[in-house]
Amino acid sequence: MDFNIGDEVRRQIEEAFRKRGRVTLIIAGRSGVGKSTLINAIFHGRIAETGQGRPVTQEAREYSREGVPVTLIDTRGLEMAGFRDTVKQLEELVRSRARDEDAGRHVHVAWLCIGEDSRRVEDGDIQVCEMLARYVPVVAVVTKARSDQGFRDEVQRLLPQARNVMRVRALAETDDEGHTLQPRGLVELVDITMELVPEAQRNAFAAAQRVSIEQKRRRAHGIVLGAATTAATIGGLNPLPFADAALLVPLQVAMLAGISSVFGLPLTEAFLTTLVSSAVTGLGATFTGQSLVSGLLKLVPGAGTLVGGLISATVASSLTTLFGEAYVAVLSRLMQQRAGEFPTADEVARAFKEELVGRQAARSS
Repeated sequence: MDFNIGDEVRRQIEEAFRKRGRVTLIIAGRSGVGKSTLINAIFHGRIAETGQGRPVTQEAREYSREGVPVTLIDTRGLEMAGFRDTVKQLEELVRSRARDEDAGRHVHVAWLCIGEDSRRVEDGDIQVCEMLARYVPVVAVVTKARSDQGFRDEVQRLLPQARNVMRVRALAETDDEGHTLQPRGLVELVDITMELVPEAQRNAFAAAQRVSIEQKRRRAHGIVLGAATTAATIGGLNPLPFADAALLVPLQVAMLAGISSVFGLPLTEAFLTTLVSSAVTGLGATFTGQSLVSGLLKLVPGAGTLVGGLISATVASSLTTLFGEAYVAVLSRLMQQRAGEFPTADEVARAFKEELVGRQAARSS
């Protein structure tokens, strides 16, 4: 049994994006605390450089970029004379988003940014934190971190509603003595935010952020585990004759699409088709479902004699796991080498082919 690769790829890309969804964050704080710098350091796409965001209140704007599954609502005017109206509008925005049928438009987490160089938590910061904490988890983010001198503890004392207080430095800096201060706290901020984001939005947050490859890898492992469990179910309910092995291939295409989406790759039909094609040729198979499974079976210990026999739940799960984990390993390695930047489609396809060939050779030796 074979399938139309083009139709299957298109369907699985749409499904991967649907499952990934979208995450929405409020970034609150006064002018000059470094919100834009922080946003650009953490998220793909340099969203804060996209120009004029869409106004959602008189003093808040919504920023997003195609292909990056995050919406950022940047508040302004917290130091203005109309502060009370600004907070009121912001509260109504959060409440109205909570009523939206699209969960991706709900506000999921708020970052309240306070500059360490100011050494002050203003009354307005306290009021905004109290208001936001009634609706969403709030993380107080101490920006431009250089010398704590007890300021973090003071922020925690004055903002008890904040779930945590994180000190961050978004960019490397050189002081007057020529000492370089490296960025700090960004991975930790991503990690604590991931814990606070609802489960349904965690894949979107993992995909949108660029500083923690580990978070992308963890979510991808979950996709592989889910696919392997489904494969085992297929084989367990009705062990597959080898002639029907192509039934597993749509599941594996879906897995590749899901892993790609959670790593945040610009997922297109051409990319995923090239990826599957490189896997097929790397395993010495023709471009058919049965031949792909035949090649994958060479990677599974003890499964090399199954041609003409049955594919059991254990074998179906094992080959799906090996295929998925090989892809996760490749994306993790490439993005680590590029400090979170995306590799090209050709680089991914080539590395994936090499990974599978290497694993196949290791099994044969």
